Amino acid sequence: MILLSLGTQDFPFERLLKEVDHLIEQGIIQEEVFAQIGYNDYKPKHFKYKDFTDFQEFDALLEKCNLLITHGGTGTIIGGLKRSKKLIAVPRLKKHGEHVDDHQKEIIGYFSEMDLIIGIDEVDQLEAALKQVDAFQVKPFVSGNKRIIGLIDDLAKQVMA
Repeated sequence: MILLSLGTQDFPFERLLKEVDHLIEQGIIQEEVFAQIGYNDYKPKHFKYKDFTDFQEFDALLEKCNLLITHGGTGTIIGGLKRSKKLIAVPRLKKHGEHVDDHQKEIIGYFSEMDLIIGIDEVDQLEAALKQVDAFQVKPFVSGNKRIIGLIDDLAKQVMA
């Protein structure tokens, strides 16, 4: 199952929904797709969706999926990486009115450079990205939280001494 997640931002991201519909219609995507579409007027024609899911439902969908296609939200990307999911990320772009700036492009670039995800800039690159998925090897994701907590703990000990 492919999980398509567009996050909860109050901006549209119809380009990605339309491209997934198009790729299903063309027979490029043959696997079941479920989407959390957020604030979009476009309603998918060829796959199931919900505007929003609660945390438990999203977590179950994420656990079940073989591939996560998502916007450039760090929470969703890291959630997928922690579950060792193959992941294609597409940034919401300011020029399309999908966000206030292009920070998602930077986020996706960062994870792509580390070979943790397949990142693309535009939805018309999705078909090519899907062809890379089978050969893509998921690398273990190591969170920096423990290191940050350790640094704060060390600093607190120095201040208290």
